Amino acid sequence: MQQNKQYKPFSVLSIAGFDGSGGAGIQADTKTISSLGCYATNVLTALPVQNTQGVQAIFEIPTDAIDQQLNSILDDIYPDAIKIGMVHSVELVEIIAEKLKEYHGPIVFDPVMISTSGHQLIKDETIEACKELLFPLATLITPNLDEVSVLVGQKIDTVEKMQSAGEEILTMGTNAVLVKGGHLQQKELISFLLQKNQAVSSFTSQKIDSKNTHGSGCTLSSAIACYLAQGFSLEISVEKAQFYIEQAIITSKDLVIGKGNGPLNHFFDPKKLIINEL
Repeated sequence: MQQNKQYKPFSVLSIAGFDGSGGAGIQADTKTISSLGCYATNVLTALPVQNTQGVQAIFEIPTDAIDQQLNSILDDIYPDAIKIGMVHSVELVEIIAEKLKEYHGPIVFDPVMISTSGHQLIKDETIEACKELLFPLATLITPNLDEVSVLVGQKIDTVEKMQSAGEEILTMGTNAVLVKGGHLQQKELISFLLQKNQAVSSFTSQKIDSKNTHGSGCTLSSAIACYLAQGFSLEISVEKAQFYIEQAIITSKDLVIGKGNGPLNHFFDPKKLIINEL
């Protein structure tokens, strides 16, 4: 950097919950954003007590505190992209939607609805509020197959069903959907990117034998947001993010962190902070 010149990094805001074990939520988002050369900011939406073995309790953050956090960050460090994680109440959905309706930039929404054990994490009315208020604001939503199944009201467990389900989700008001096939029981995984009035794109990756996949959905959505912040197209951003998460899983499979499902290796190839001259 030359003397007397000023530079600005790409900033990415994560609106998500806490994970004290460091594998998911805001911690995974911050690690991902930082490792990809962007500057991470946070708005905390919930305080789960969790580790690699699961969630033991969830303490709610007052909605007024979330409202003030959003005001503070948006007023000071305006993000080049935003990632939204789990939102657990209608009121919280309404607050986030109201704050972001004037936001100018890409938004990636990871609609966390189902736990790893298959339990629905948020109420039906919150899901409906997400569809009504957040889907239209999102540049992309990134549901896994369990969440896709909830959204379309039927079990989605084949490649053929994935694409038709994605087309149905597009009719719910979102601009684009990435239907992730990570839960498919097959050697090669496939995901579909569906956008309005565009051809469907597919992405394949290898199935990696590893229990260290905690926070993979958070990581992928944050990585996509990073590449969108840098100006890449949606399709290229998804492609780059898919490669990033595949490598993060491969390089973490032999790590022992905790007694349960460990995290990804977010820093397998960390980038320096990407800066632009003002």
